[in-house]
Formats: sequence, structure tokens, C-alpha cells
Amino acid sequence: MTDTSASSSPLHAFRAPKGVPDYVPPESAEFVAVRAALLEAARRAGYGHIELPIFEDTALFARGVGESTDVVSKEMYTFADRGDRSVTLRPEGTAGVMRAVIEHGLDRGALPVKLAYSGPFFRYERPQAGRYRQLQQVGVEAIGVDDPALDAEVIAVADAGFRSLGLDGFRLEITSLGDDSCRPQYRELLQEFLFGLDLDDETRRRAQVNPLRVLDDKRPEVREMTAAAPVMLDHLSEAAKSHFETVLAHLDALGVPYTINPRMVRGLDYYTKTTFEFVHDGLGAQSGIGGGGRYDGLMRQLGGQDLSGIGFGLGVDRTLLALRAEGKSAADAARVDVYAVPLGGDAKVALAVLAARLRAAGVRVDVAYGDRSLKAGMKGADRSGASIALVAGDRDLQAGTVGVKSLATGEQVDVAVADVVNDVLSRLG
Repeated sequence: MTDTSASSSPLHAFRAPKGVPDYVPPESAEFVAVRAALLEAARRAGYGHIELPIFEDTALFARGVGESTDVVSKEMYTFADRGDRSVTLRPEGTAGVMRAVIEHGLDRGALPVKLAYSGPFFRYERPQAGRYRQLQQVGVEAIGVDDPALDAEVIAVADAGFRSLGLDGFRLEITSLGDDSCRPQYRELLQEFLFGLDLDDETRRRAQVNPLRVLDDKRPEVREMTAAAPVMLDHLSEAAKSHFETVLAHLDALGVPYTINPRMVRGLDYYTKTTFEFVHDGLGAQSGIGGGGRYDGLMRQLGGQDLSGIGFGLGVDRTLLALRAEGKSAADAARVDVYAVPLGGDAKVALAVLAARLRAAGVRVDVAYGDRSLKAGMKGADRSGASIALVAGDRDLQAGTVGVKSLATGEQVDVAVADVVNDVLSRLG
């Protein structure tokens, strides 16, 4: 008889949920470097940090993002909590930032309110390369001033973040989605065109609710039918046209290259006026690595003042893939600078103290633990990527020295224990 009790059966091997990536060493160093570089570009432009909740009231996203969008209608992770309240894992950052600005009265102080954030966002969609159900983004929002120069700054911050990583195979596509004075007329014009086409029922419903969504349809047959559709850029009000032209003039002055894309449609309903996307052709059909735009009217819609705003969300995962497509790395392959190999009990204590002193001086240091042999310890040093190894046995310490070895040349010299920290700092420059 076969024993099927839990005690004799093998343990279940758990795996991460589908579409949710793990970032583990050494690849995680690149993930951290990309996120840090994108945030640093925002910090240098005066954007303060905001930490957002992972989940919010579902109505915040339904109202803020738009119930007609695929994000709200198909992709949100929504559930009832123990208090039977409907909550949703955040699918994007702007609505949450706007809620926080209103709740904490940040819009009552100096304007614009400039905020930056990073972290995971959640969308239920078919997982594929660089497009996950838990996606990582860096975002900024500048709220309270409708100034084309601010639009250009936001775009330039994203551009600078990508370039600081050495990425150069991307391009900025930009357009204007108009304002309240011209969007209603354009909507009617577009619907008149779309309703004259032989659309399937679902696409016709989409054209009724939000006709711009149809222009974003990726199916070849739909794209062919809508190739001659009117575009917003040809129907801008004078104010919206002037705003867009001024944004472009500022980008020219800042040296930020761009391509005007009249057919661009973003996946969120709140965008108005300036709208943009960064794309990288090395990623194939899913070429977007980030984007954003202006969202005048969103704060009012969420119960706050009638203040304008503009922001972006940049994909950390997508940027990593773009770097790899260009054969580039964002991080130093070395995990540490110095690797200590103690050979004896007294040596463990002495090298642990030296490691602590070097770490306090800003040096990355690891130690070989577990009573390893010299050969095993040096293998660990090679795997760590360190440029220097500290080697000492109890006899070396009795003589008052530690071996300092260059892992590039193999040369090793004995250095007095009291001088090791300064010697290592000098070698590392």
C-alpha cells in the first residue's frame, strides 16, 4: 500500500505567480541601477518623493482613469476586503498622487507641486517579454500650473533619465489631444467617420463610448479602415495649438529631439493637450518604454480644485530590455570591491573588523564565511567581482600583517593591520 500522507509526500515547489517577475542577483543590480537613474533625473529637477499605497478605493481609478479604458474594464485587480469594501491594486500612479495631493492639502501651498515615485503597479493582461502583471515604474507629476515650459521640463526629465543610462536607440513621439473647446467637436467628427465603417459590434460600442480608443486598435484590418480618420492635430483650437507649438519650441531649446505622431492615443482617458510616448524599436511590437501627458480637469473630477497637471510613467522593466537590446548594462558587474578571506578564528575577527571599517568608509566588502580553505575563498573572491582580496591567517596576525591582493594582477603584498584601510582606499582611488 502506498503511503500518501503529507509527511511522506514531497513538498510542493512554490513558484511566483504568472506574469510576476523576480529580480535576483546579479541581474537585480541592473534593475536597481535603472530605477535609481530614472529617479535621480527627477530629483535633480526638484521633484520630491511620494510613497503611495499599493491599493486604493476602486472608485478612484474608475473615475480617474476612465471606465471606458481597457485598464478599468479588463485589467484591474479588484477585490472586496474583509470589510466588504471594493479595493484595487494600483494600475497606475497619477490618480493616487492626485488623491494624496488633495487629501493632504499640497495644492494649497506653492505651485507647481512636483512629486516623484516608484514601485510596482498591477494589470491583468497576457504576460509577454517586458510586459508583466506586476510592472515596475518610475513616475513624476507636476500639478497646479498650466505652462508649456513645464510640459517640456517633464519630458526633458524622462529623456535625461534614459540618456544617463547610456540608452540612445529610443525616440520621443509627441502630439496634442486638444482641450475642452475643441475635443467635443473633434469627437463628433471622428464618430461620424467611424460609424461609416463596417466595424464589428464591440468596436462600434467602443466608438460610441470613446472613439479615440478605436484609433489605438492594433488589428491590421481596423488600422487599415481608420487610416484616413481625422486626427486631433488638424482640429485644435487656437489656444491648444499655441500651447503645443510652445511646448515644441521649448523642447527645441532644450535639445530634446522628437517626432510628431498625429495618431498617438494613450491608454488612459484623462489626457489632454500635450501627450507623449518614448519608444524603442529594438523591443519589437511592444516598443513603448514610457510615456505621459497633461491631464487638465482630473483634480476637479476627483473632488479637488480645478488645477492642471502633467506627468509620466517610465517602465523599469521595459528600460532594462531596451538596454539589453543595445548590448548595454546599467550596473557594475562587480557585487563588491573587496573580498576578505580569513584563515583561522582570530583572522575571522580581525577581517570582520576591517570589513566594518571599510564599509563605514563607503567601500563594498564581503567576507568568506564557513571556514573555507584558501582555494575556496579565492574562488569566492573571483565570483564576487571584487578587485581586491584581503587574506590573513592567525600567523599573519601574529606578525601584525594582512595580505592585500590585486585580483587583476595576482600581486599580493603584506600590509600592517593598522594601515590596511588606508591602503585599500588608496588602491580604489
